[in-house]
Amino acid sequence: MTGFTATDRSMMNRAIQLAKNGRFTTSPNPNVGCVIAVEGEIVGEGFHFKAGEGHAEVHALAMANDKAVGATAYVTLEPCSHYGRTPPCAQGLINAKVGRVICAMSDPNPQVAGRGFDMLRAAGIEVQVGLMEQQARALNPGFLKKMETGLPFVQLKMASSLDGQTALANGQSQWITGSNARADVQAFRAQSCAVLSTSQTVIEDNASLNVRYSELPSWVQEHISESQLRQPQRVILDRQNRLSPELKLYQCEGQVVRVSSHDADVLAPEVAGQGICLTSTLRKLAEKQNINHVWVEAGATLAASFFKDKLVDELVLYLAPKLMGADGRGLISALGLSNMEDVIDLLVKDVRMVGKDIRIIATPVYK
Repeated sequence: MTGFTATDRSMMNRAIQLAKNGRFTTSPNPNVGCVIAVEGEIVGEGFHFKAGEGHAEVHALAMANDKAVGATAYVTLEPCSHYGRTPPCAQGLINAKVGRVICAMSDPNPQVAGRGFDMLRAAGIEVQVGLMEQQARALNPGFLKKMETGLPFVQLKMASSLDGQTALANGQSQWITGSNARADVQAFRAQSCAVLSTSQTVIEDNASLNVRYSELPSWVQEHISESQLRQPQRVILDRQNRLSPELKLYQCEGQVVRVSSHDADVLAPEVAGQGICLTSTLRKLAEKQNINHVWVEAGATLAASFFKDKLVDELVLYLAPKLMGADGRGLISALGLSNMEDVIDLLVKDVRMVGKDIRIIATPVYK
């Protein structure tokens, strides 16, 4: 978009970097950053840290104080216009008498959706929208997808040997990947609203599926203290009512949400021959549990179901430098494909080494 200066871009880039500081704590609220500047000099800045606490604009305005008068505010998401647990940020900017607001993108939340901009313009404040919008959208894939579609953003995590095996024929699988990769998984869990798996996986691995602060990478521990750690909800598909209070799952901090077609925290219908309806499950998690970002740790069968239903938004795959042979257990169960034109293409977004393992992040391209 034209009309923005190099200074505008620099200030917005700073706001985007600030917003990232909240990615372990703001859920289910969006990550937002704000910079207040006068003639290219930052006089105030802030980010949203936790739902129920001050938004990014509140912190930036508090730092700027009287210097906010006539200043330019750079915000990564449209300032809110409604009273929630905090007052509307649009009104805060008006009260501070800023002269201009440059915003990366409008808020798809129906409670805002342009009303924040309308309030600012009605108060005589110049408003420009669209600076670095794609970078701002990348801050909040879950919040945006839930607001725009009613479904949460789904990341599917899988790990295998280089020859695509997840376990030996006898079921042994710990540990395919190294400690660095497992710490990386903890960081992904910490950024999600929910970790989703099946009762079979929980029982077989006696898994807790929570975030363990001591196992988080050091760069995450530099952002948040152990007391600030937010545990994601643990969503377990349990159609045969196999979970029991004795499992490690229930001995760890964090809410457990059981999903079944009967007598469960979240009720979802079953599809003949396929198990619990995943689309219905995700929609109800968004509606009932306020979940907008799901981290799925799946076995081969559940992974195949997510792909068949075109529900995976992003695949996070760890490949260990090991060979396990064709008699092991494969990464994904049968997808029922008979033509090459039906295969699921992947748009690879990132490839890097995590310790001794390879991590690939890719977006499925559904036909």
